[in-house]
Amino acid sequence: MLIKLDQLDINVLEFLAEQSNKLRNCAIYLLRQAYFTFGEILDNQFDLHAELKTNPHYQIFYSQAAQQICTEVAESFRSYKELLPMWYSGELKNKPKLPKYRKKNGLAGWTYPKQSLSFDIETGLIRLPLGNSFKVEFGMDSLYVQMPHNIKFEHIKELRILPRNRSFYAEFVCAHPDIVKIELDQKRALAIDPGVNNWLSCVPNTGDNSFIVDGFKLKSLTQWYNKQVGIIKEGKPQGFWNDRLAQITERKYRQVKDAVNKAARLIVNYCLKNNIGTVVMGWNQGNKDGIETGKVNNQKIVQTPTARLKKRLGELCSEHGINFVETEESYTSKASFLDGDSVPKYGEKPNGYKPSGTRITRGQYKTASGQIVNADTQAAANILPKVEAQLGLSLVKVCRAVLKKAYTDLSVEYQI
Repeated sequence: MLIKLDQLDINVLEFLAEQSNKLRNCAIYLLRQAYFTFGEILDNQFDLHAELKTNPHYQIFYSQAAQQICTEVAESFRSYKELLPMWYSGELKNKPKLPKYRKKNGLAGWTYPKQSLSFDIETGLIRLPLGNSFKVEFGMDSLYVQMPHNIKFEHIKELRILPRNRSFYAEFVCAHPDIVKIELDQKRALAIDPGVNNWLSCVPNTGDNSFIVDGFKLKSLTQWYNKQVGIIKEGKPQGFWNDRLAQITERKYRQVKDAVNKAARLIVNYCLKNNIGTVVMGWNQGNKDGIETGKVNNQKIVQTPTARLKKRLGELCSEHGINFVETEESYTSKASFLDGDSVPKYGEKPNGYKPSGTRITRGQYKTASGQIVNADTQAAANILPKVEAQLGLSLVKVCRAVLKKAYTDLSVEYQI
């Protein structure tokens, strides 16, 4: 939620954001030096609190807010500590790196736990306490933000203040309401093949019609944003930024977030309606790294937020008791599903491997017998054989009628 305050309060928020950035750098410095000196990751957040409690950047905050900042830094080092053994064992492709210092004179957010907040029901305002040092130096002991109408104060767990695009936003972390999970059939599965124009091509193994979540709207707003940025930055020095750029960047951020949430919800609602208990999504880890499909196509693929959508879809599936499976999608676009072609894993293609069919246009695939099907839905269908034995799925109902035409009626619900 955008925080709308007068200029004095905005100046206070900017000052605190600068102090948050400096406090984070102080915490990073202590943990990095401990690592270089002792060779160990000291991720104990309580030791960090004790070391920094006399720091002026720490004292300017309300104590619980300062502790949260230190805790977040300690957690980033703890993540590094946990990822390092995974890299040594070959589970990670890239070696994790120690958390780096934040940009000098930058802005960073901070968090208030529920215990430090108070709510005035008459004014509808939430009080954000400030540190004793701030009160002594500036004569202010608190700030106030408006309580959203769609949230109850008792449901709030944390309140985060986030600087973004020359504005400040209040992010409310709330307790998630209990969801009554429906017993779904785990043998009924939905395969998803991600793309750009056809963002999600979906094929169920139930014999029902396949469908596609349209990606043209998302691609259109990305192209508009890139064009506007190019116009505004033309002839300007590197690193140029102004209020107009901040405005359109924030607009794009909200539109993309809305698109991701709606697309994920659309898939989950389809599964709940059709008693589908398993979602299988094709995904090649690092598929955007070093991609070479031409400058224009590279930009389209890299800027499509499919990774965020995958994460959100996995979260929603977990909430509703749907089994979310991620599998690599090598050769799914080349192999012919209706001809029973094998779909090898990446790097395991047999010598002389040749698919029975061929893609004749961007949207059409021709099988060995001359049947024409939708290229993207037949690629989605090829994801299912990769996990058929593992999940015990039956694919007998996935026939030509399912793949020939992908209905897009569901994508009408997806609007930005």
